Amino acid sequence: MGIIKSVRGFTPLIGKDTYVADNAVIIGDVEIGEGCSVWFGAVLRGDVNSIRIGNGVNIQDGSVLHTLYEKSVIEIEDDVSIGHNVTIHGAKICSGALIGIGSIVLDHAVIGEGAIIAAGSVVLSGTIVEPGTIYAGVPAKFIKKVDPQQSKEINQKIARNYHMYASWYKERPGL
Repeated sequence: MGIIKSVRGFTPLIGKDTYVADNAVIIGDVEIGEGCSVWFGAVLRGDVNSIRIGNGVNIQDGSVLHTLYEKSVIEIEDDVSIGHNVTIHGAKICSGALIGIGSIVLDHAVIGEGAIIAAGSVVLSGTIVEPGTIYAGVPAKFIKKVDPQQSKEINQKIARNYHMYASWYKERPGL
């Protein structure tokens, strides 16, 4: 189970049935809910402020989560998928959202429920992404509304799939 490190009197709290890859790094004031997965090379650095992660969240390979000292925090609600090599810096990600591969979400941005941030996008500081929308580009801009039910189904399916993938890595006696 990855590198779990205390700093400044804070020790990460990791919920039951949560998979943490061997080389994932979780530091300081980080709380992770149940049924989550933190994949290879991901870094959750709660050394300067708090990171709070709900249930059923997957943080994929190479992603980095960090904050500004005494100025921003990270809040990730339930059933969120954070794609490979994503950077989240002091933002709020609401339930059922999907952050595409290689995207950057900066301080005080809010990604609404069921929203999709397209791969490679940069969500600037303070941007409010409406629920059920797709944003893309550098900087990320509104592309279109998506059907809320369809978005929820797709995003929850991805989150469930990552829970299944994590089960493949659980240690089994005799292996």
